[in-house]
Amino acid sequence: MADARSYAILGRGRWARVIHNVLAGMGRRCTLIENTRRQSSESDFEYKARLSAMMVDSLAEITWLCTPPGPHVPLMMEAALTAGLHVIAEKPWPYSLAAARPWMDMARERRRQAAVHFEYCLLDAVENWRTQLDRGAGLAFGGHFRVPGPDRLGMPAIDNLGCHLFAIREYAVPESQMAEIVCDYEVVSERKVWLERNRREIASASFRDNKEPIIQRFIARFESALEGSVLPHAYGTTEMRCVSRRSLRASRQSTRGRNSEGSMRLLYITATFISESSSESDSRCGSSPRSVSLEFFAL
Repeated sequence: MADARSYAILGRGRWARVIHNVLAGMGRRCTLIENTRRQSSESDFEYKARLSAMMVDSLAEITWLCTPPGPHVPLMMEAALTAGLHVIAEKPWPYSLAAARPWMDMARERRRQAAVHFEYCLLDAVENWRTQLDRGAGLAFGGHFRVPGPDRLGMPAIDNLGCHLFAIREYAVPESQMAEIVCDYEVVSERKVWLERNRREIASASFRDNKEPIIQRFIARFESALEGSVLPHAYGTTEMRCVSRRSLRASRQSTRGRNSEGSMRLLYITATFISESSSESDSRCGSSPRSVSLEFFAL
């Protein structure tokens, strides 16, 4: 690459600084835009125009949205695309396909790329599963993502943490069945995914103390897409077996699932859109599907 890519990072929290430091360490030019809070007097149009102007002034070609989910994120996405930038957003992505469709169309029309940052898909072990295990046919996937910290986003653990696990499954072993998903706040740390055959574990990967440069790998993968690389994409739903309806509505402390009578359909998007899935509800374990993650690498 003759010239280093340039980034505008929107956000003022710890994670914005982490991404800034990673990009700077890779030799990328970075501009940190911290004045992203919407003013009470601003209309949608005024807010998007102000953000677009700051991104244009930064002379960046890629913007990274390092903010928690909320109604401001779709406006940031539209502002970035209007400014002509490629976009990376942080997980979780709680927006439906219908809500995302206008941005997808805009990105396609403007030949821009967009992605949601699911760095754990790029762990060595996960990449090996993807290349060696025939999409996980005949296997069952399980995962635990448990953290000692509290819920800082006001979001159930299954959405905030579980979206990483669902992204890993869909990226590496999309034809596997779901064995178990456990996500918790304020407990002993555990970050592990595994595969089972006939209820016996055959492979596992722990990423609690990860030292692999997975954020850097994600950046390299995204930048390669800007140069024409073809990246995997799929769109669909996955089914998580759950203990009971109550467990799925559990407090933000914990969400668990294990083979049992009930099930809940969970929406995922692991790159762009190839086909649209059903949005039928399953009354046994929730009134409707929930959008838990979006990862569209190449629009």
